[in-house]
Amino acid sequence: MNPMRVLLFDVFGTLVDWRSSLTGIAAATGTQADWPAIVDDWRRAYQPALDRARQDAAWRDLDAVQRGTLDEILERYAVPLPAAGRDALVRGWRQLRPWPDSRDGLARLRTGYLTATLSNGHVALLADLLKFGDLRVDAVLSAQLASSYKPDPAVYLKALELLECEPAEAGMVAAHATDLQAAAALGLRPVFIRRPLEWGPGGPAEDPPDLGGLTDVPDLMHLAGALGC
Repeated sequence: MNPMRVLLFDVFGTLVDWRSSLTGIAAATGTQADWPAIVDDWRRAYQPALDRARQDAAWRDLDAVQRGTLDEILERYAVPLPAAGRDALVRGWRQLRPWPDSRDGLARLRTGYLTATLSNGHVALLADLLKFGDLRVDAVLSAQLASSYKPDPAVYLKALELLECEPAEAGMVAAHATDLQAAAALGLRPVFIRRPLEWGPGGPAEDPPDLGGLTDVPDLMHLAGALGC
């Protein structure tokens, strides 16, 4: 087997803390609401909405998809958030705080591997988010480049094509089992990062997937150590 030389990183939940970041942005709008519950439900609507978007004739970026689900959730909660507040929340996905280990962990991993994002966020969103969090990777890759969304195999295959990389030479780094299962089915090496606080204190912690060759680590610094970086 060829040695691993590329690391592809999921972003939302794996590198950045969406929940506390978005809850803070929502509270700053000045509208009173149960924002933790609303943000959680908005996040739960994320993947089903992307699955539906994959069936559309024309690809829509994540801002457009998120705006639609936000409107639905706010209507369900009967929260009269003005347009400016809704815009702030949608744009808030560009201002998600990194997990404490992400910045230094990525820096260490770049010393030994080619690193790239592989996110459902579109390229403009990811560029803003990486700059906001001072997170550095060698390439900004997005599901946008495949005109689809994960876990569509086309997304992973497009990333490999663009990086001129065989599946076995790449690791998919994610905090979500479905992402790793989809990548591993194509021959990428699965790397599970434990993010027990993704859904907040007391929230459900995701279990690692049952995959052969899985690397299971608590954070990026431990991953760097395990890979000799």
